[in-house]
Amino acid sequence: MKKHNLAIVGFGGMAGWHYDLIEKIENLSVSGIWDIKKERQEYARSRQIYVYKSFEDLLADETVDLVLVATPNDVHKSIAIAAMAAGKNVVSEKPVTLCSADLQQMIEASKTYGRFLTVHQNRRWDEDFLTVKKVVEEGTLGEIFKIESRVHGSRGIPGDWRQEKEHGGGMVLDWGVHLLDQALLLFPSIPLKTIYATLTNVTNQLVDDGFTADLGFANGVHMIVEVGTSNFINLPRWYVLGTDGTAMIQDWGENLKIVRACGVNEEDVVPVRTAAGLTKTMAPRREDSIFKEERPEEKSDICEFYQNVMSVLEGQEESRIQLDEVARVMRVMEAIFASAQNCRVIRFEE
Repeated sequence: MKKHNLAIVGFGGMAGWHYDLIEKIENLSVSGIWDIKKERQEYARSRQIYVYKSFEDLLADETVDLVLVATPNDVHKSIAIAAMAAGKNVVSEKPVTLCSADLQQMIEASKTYGRFLTVHQNRRWDEDFLTVKKVVEEGTLGEIFKIESRVHGSRGIPGDWRQEKEHGGGMVLDWGVHLLDQALLLFPSIPLKTIYATLTNVTNQLVDDGFTADLGFANGVHMIVEVGTSNFINLPRWYVLGTDGTAMIQDWGENLKIVRACGVNEEDVVPVRTAAGLTKTMAPRREDSIFKEERPEEKSDICEFYQNVMSVLEGQEESRIQLDEVARVMRVMEAIFASAQNCRVIRFEE
């Protein structure tokens, strides 16, 4: 018996990822799973994982102090509240629920039952994000004025509940929750003044299969957050513009590339010849007037998420995923839907 025992509700692909991760973590074990689908129960048994007789059977297990909710998004709230009422602490997969009002009910239940509630915002540990965050914080590029963060794919939405609105499908809730969380963490103390967004429905008319959002922060930075599922040529994962230079990460696992001014005045610019004439404005810089460098991605350890959860339960640390941060992201997603529906800029935090 390990120090903390976790039970999993919903044993799809992401829950399997959690199970494999927990196997590596000291003092944390999986007591068993519950899934309404017989095939997922059989799959769990094939891996020698205990399957509870029912959700109620899981909640009655007094050895379990932590429940992971890894179901479709629309039932996160009811499962989490029932688990907290049964005396369990809860980790919910993202998005924690479908709207701010539901999240507030979950927070109130956490207070009522005195249980810990957190959300698996795992992409806070993405190494590309941590690399960009470091460059922004250290001022390498001068004053930042624009950041672009995107993920592109070309296979549409996965053929499961993520295509269905009633289950909380669509890319704003699926991937947007990650990228928006990262965006707000780049400027955690800066108000977000404006949001303007558009949605796409290229492969699915029921839910959004992509979106683009322009986030305007009070410090003057505009951040473009984009998710696309019909892109056969991907744009860079990250593109960061500052007054003294530009940084880019093309894709996951690739180095950060930086080009910045070295303080040498440019003279004798060689014009670029276009079909309609010459341009010096868009001509490339001379090599002696710029620095070029590459940096490997910052390293991280996703095991820290569960290590932090256990430390919170033991009264040793604060949660690294604060619920007010989660609520802020939820409100941003709601503003994105409102902006796209009404074709207008949303005044957010003023």
